Amino acid sequence: MQIKHNISLKPYNTFGIDVLAKQYISIESIEELKQVLSLNEYPDIFILGGGSNMLLTKDIEALVMHINLKGITILSEDEDFVLIKANAGENWHEFVLWCLNNNFGGLENLSLIPGNVGTAPIQNIGAYGIELKDSFVSCNALHIATKTIRTFTKEDCRFDYRNSVFKQEEKGKYIICNVTFKLSKKNHTLHTSYGSISDQLSVMKIECPTIQDVSNAVIKIRQSKLPDPKKIGNSGSFFKNPIITKKAYLKLKENFQDIPGYPVSETEIKVPAGWLIEKTGFKGKQFGTYGVHKAQALVLVNYGNAKGSDILELSKLIQHTIKLIFNISIEAEVNVL
Repeated sequence: MQIKHNISLKPYNTFGIDVLAKQYISIESIEELKQVLSLNEYPDIFILGGGSNMLLTKDIEALVMHINLKGITILSEDEDFVLIKANAGENWHEFVLWCLNNNFGGLENLSLIPGNVGTAPIQNIGAYGIELKDSFVSCNALHIATKTIRTFTKEDCRFDYRNSVFKQEEKGKYIICNVTFKLSKKNHTLHTSYGSISDQLSVMKIECPTIQDVSNAVIKIRQSKLPDPKKIGNSGSFFKNPIITKKAYLKLKENFQDIPGYPVSETEIKVPAGWLIEKTGFKGKQFGTYGVHKAQALVLVNYGNAKGSDILELSKLIQHTIKLIFNISIEAEVNVL
């Protein structure tokens, strides 16, 4: 167990923001996790996973605990389904590829999402018509105060759109150690109607796609729209798609006839935040070393050595402008620290 001092967190966050961790430790077992939490000299802790859903705006004074718990285990299986436990430190996309290589279906639409397995339930990550909750069974999490393990079922997690109990009343109280998924072994249910997956499959000249084909199509689509964090710092979609009342949507449609909307209930409509951002002129706009990506307005980017505070101010400007023009409030999907 080695605690390091004054470590740059630039390699550990996908935005590539260069801030310092005054104290840093890599956690590679649950026992080590419990030991570090028992150290009285470090009353304040900062949990770091894959660093994909955060914007760092200042140096971290607390002890940074980098969760690097590794391992994938098949818990049980029958002819049709398999239960798989993945530890929190596993890279999400690499885990998805591992499942595909074993012909386990259910996660293929979530290919190429940045981050680690342990942070995926917090956000209830989703893409192309699928969310993590669709294949989630449970997760084991360590209660920071008591250092005891609790198993959270799907019902316990109270998943919602980019939301869970870990972002609400249990925020900051638990560290997710592993996640269990139920995946199909045959007769896979393919979800190809959302977005442009079916179009991409046609381009690839695939008429009867496999789960691997769907994954490849999703990867191609994401690569065409989203910048690679290894080349351009970003955290994927920075904002959530706002949900407004049907009445408010119909009122907006009087002035903005091309505004898209997707019903989520009889009285509510989801409006694409990317469309709102593009309509206000921010798409592709660059402010020195940071800006809005040219191909996807939802993505704020760090082109060089931008400060987290610069990107935060840009996000606030976008939110303010959309509120002025459309009277819609859009929330950040990214955690600002």
